Amino acid sequence: MTQRVGNKNQAQLRGKQERKEIRQGNQEREAVRRAAARAKYRNAVKGQPLTATA
Repeated sequence: MTQRVGNKNQAQLRGKQERKEIRQGNQEREAVRRAAARAKYRNAVKGQPLTATA
């Protein structure tokens, strides 16, 4: 939950541009996380456990 300011949430008081920047930043962070996950499982054989090769 977001913090409350009076009877409104803090997110409601943000400007349209600020909300757009936050949303874009969240999407970029999620894309990085998804790319890391894809790279991790890229050459994995289906049905077999991952082997630690670090």
